[in-house]
Amino acid sequence: MNAPDFFDDVTSIVMHDPLAEVLGAAKNGMIEYTYKDVVKLAGHACPTVAGAFLMMEKGLHSLYENDTPVRGEIKVFVKGNLGEGVVGVIANVASMITGATTIGGFHGLAGNFDRRELLFYTPDIKTDLELERTDTGMRVAVSYDPSFVSADERMGEILLRIASGSADSEDKKLFGILWQDRVRRILIEFKHDPRLVKCEVLV
Repeated sequence: MNAPDFFDDVTSIVMHDPLAEVLGAAKNGMIEYTYKDVVKLAGHACPTVAGAFLMMEKGLHSLYENDTPVRGEIKVFVKGNLGEGVVGVIANVASMITGATTIGGFHGLAGNFDRRELLFYTPDIKTDLELERTDTGMRVAVSYDPSFVSADERMGEILLRIASGSADSEDKKLFGILWQDRVRRILIEFKHDPRLVKCEVLV
C-alpha cells in the first residue's frame, strides 16, 4: 500500500489475543494493529478514522495502564445507532482492534473465546465510546474532538469543484494533500493535546 509517509509514524496498538495464541495464528498471541491497518479496513483515511484509532489507543491505555490489553475481553459501547453518521466507521475500527462483535462474531471454542455480544450501539451514553474490561468490570468513557485542528481554507472551494465535476487533476491532487495534512496533524502534532481525546474512568 503506497500510503503517506506519516502513516508509519503513528504509534501502533499491541493486543494479546488468547484465541490467536491457542490457534497458533500469532506468536504468544501478540497482534500489532497499525493505523495503516485500520485505513485498509475503512478504505480511506480521514479525521474520523484517525480519531477512532486514537480513542482506542488512549482508552485501552486507561483500562490496562502498562499491561497489554486482551483482545476478546473488552466490551465496546459506541454512541448512536448503527447507520447514523460515522457510528459504523468508529465501531468497525473498535471491533477490529478489540475483537468485539454483535451477534455475527465468532462463537468460541468449547465455551471460550466467544466474541459475540461485546459490541453495543447505545445512543444514551455521553461520550463517543465506552470500553469495559470483562474480567474486572473497569469501564472508561472516551471522547474525541478534532474541531480545533483546522482544515486548510482552500479545501472547501476545491471540494465544490470536485463535487460539480469541474475539478482538474491538480485540484484533486491538492485536495488529497491538504486532506491528509489535517489527518497528519491530528495523529502526530496534536495527539497529546488534552482537547483532542479525553478519557474518564467510570467504574
